[in-house]
Amino acid sequence: MLITTIILIGTIIWVYILSVLKRAKLSAFYFITGSVGLFLILMALSRPYGIWLFSTIVTRGIGLFGSLSGMFTAFYRENLIEIQNTHDTILMFVDYECSGIIETTAFWSLIAFYPVYSRKERTIIGVAGALWIYAANILRLFVVATIVFFNGNKIFFLAHSVLGRLFFYILVIALYYNVFTRAHIIKNFTGKLIYKGDEK
Repeated sequence: MLITTIILIGTIIWVYILSVLKRAKLSAFYFITGSVGLFLILMALSRPYGIWLFSTIVTRGIGLFGSLSGMFTAFYRENLIEIQNTHDTILMFVDYECSGIIETTAFWSLIAFYPVYSRKERTIIGVAGALWIYAANILRLFVVATIVFFNGNKIFFLAHSVLGRLFFYILVIALYYNVFTRAHIIKNFTGKLIYKGDEK
């Protein structure tokens, strides 16, 4: 009850600050305050059901790869991946960190207040971006599971904390570049966004 009250009061204050910044036409502060505030609100609201939902969806996605490859088994109720080779049995939990909820929420928060796109474009890009991050996360876990399957438990830390994260964040950076940096550069030079196949 206390947490709900804090979130509600924080949301009201956040909306009021946004209205002041918008009236003052302080675009940069409006974007920063809007994105950070929305991220904090969404993360607060995601506990515990949002985290459970993201973890379950990711576990089911990676479980499909496990069934096809035969290298690991996914247990959906526990959000658990069991990697078993001839020498070791390694258990990998799809928890808060591995669910992709932080990265997805951060992306949604930024795109919601990014002024380059229209409201319709932000909605489409928000959905597409979430699917991209989901696919990147599934591929990351598959890479980790594959490395561990062939090399055993001794390589788990390197595979999960270094190689897997590096692979995942390269894909996320590519998304951010195309959605934010590239779009902004194109609009600055042309005065409008140019899409592939646009004849004008």
